[in-house]
Amino acid sequence: KNKGLQVLKANSGFSSGGSTLLGYIGIDTIIEQMRKKTMKTGFDFNIMVVGPSGLGKSTLVNTLFKSQVSRKSAGWARDEKIPKTVEIKSVSHVIEEGGVKMKLTIVDTPGFGDQINNDNCWEPISKYINEQFEKFLKEEVNITRKKRIPDTRVHCCLYFIPPTGHCLRQLDVEFMRRLSHSVNIIPVIAKSDTMTIEERQEFKQRVRKELENNGIEFYPQKEFDDDMEDKSDNDKIRETMPFAVVGSDKEHQVNGKRVLGRKTAWGIIEVENPNHCEFAQLRDFLIRSHLQDLKEVTHNIHYETYRAKRLNDNGGLAGGEPLNGLSLKKQRLFFI
Repeated sequence: KNKGLQVLKANSGFSSGGSTLLGYIGIDTIIEQMRKKTMKTGFDFNIMVVGPSGLGKSTLVNTLFKSQVSRKSAGWARDEKIPKTVEIKSVSHVIEEGGVKMKLTIVDTPGFGDQINNDNCWEPISKYINEQFEKFLKEEVNITRKKRIPDTRVHCCLYFIPPTGHCLRQLDVEFMRRLSHSVNIIPVIAKSDTMTIEERQEFKQRVRKELENNGIEFYPQKEFDDDMEDKSDNDKIRETMPFAVVGSDKEHQVNGKRVLGRKTAWGIIEVENPNHCEFAQLRDFLIRSHLQDLKEVTHNIHYETYRAKRLNDNGGLAGGEPLNGLSLKKQRLFFI
C-alpha cells in the first residue's frame, strides 16, 4: 500500500507536478482516527414519527432498532386517551452495537390527524423542530461554548401514510409541503400487508405522482446529490419510495428459523423478507447507508437556513454568511 503514492496538483495552489512520494506518510490513518474518536464519544440520532394513531408507528420503531425504544414501550399507559391537540413527547435511549454508542431519541406526536378538524395540526410539530434549532443556535453563539453541543435537532421525520390504496389526504400533502424545507421527511406506507402486491405498487406510484405534482421533495432530495454516484444510488431509492412497510417485534418459527413477523390466518408475514414488504430496504437506507447524511443535511442545510434567517433578522449578518464546506449546488439552494 506504500507504493504509488503521489503528490497531486490541485486547484488550491499546489505546484507539484505529481511526483511519487519517497515513503509512507500515513494520511490513510485519518479514517481510523475518526473511527476511534467516534467510538469514544458516540453520537446522537433523533428521529420523529408522525401519523394518525393505529398505524403501528411505535412497533415499527422498535422493529427498526430491535429493542423497546418507542415511547409506548417506555411506560406508556394502554388506556391513554388520544389528546385533543397535537402533543410532542420524546424518549431517549443509549444503544450500543460493536462498541459504538448511539444516543437515540424518538420524538412522538400523539394527536396528529386524529381530530375531526385537523386544521393547522402541523404547527406544534413545526414549532418543536424550530425550537431545537434555536437551542443549538444559542449554544453556538455563546462566548464560551461547550466542547460538544447537545444535539436535539430532528434528523429525520418518518411520515406514516395510511394504506388507503386511493390517494394522499389533504392533511398528508399539507404537512409534507410545509415541513419538507425544515426536516428530512421519509414517507412510509404503514401496514402495507392490508393491500395486495398490485394495489401496493399502484398506490406507491400514485403517491409519488401526487408528491411531484404538489412540489414536495422528500429525502433524499435531488438537489443534495453531490456527484453522479450519489445521484445513481439515490435515484434507485427515490424510485422505491415511499417504502411499504410492516412492523412486528414478535418472533415466529418459519422453516426452522426464528423470524420477526405478523401471524395471520393465511400464514406469517415476515418483516425482513423483501418479498413480503420493504422494511429491510427502509432499515438499510435509514441506518446502514444514509444515517450520517441525514445528520449532515440537517446541519448543513436545514439548520443553516434557520440560522442565517435568525441572524439576518437580528441584523447579525447582512446578506447571509457563507456556508463553508458546502458544495456550490447546496450553497445556491441555501441562498434562494
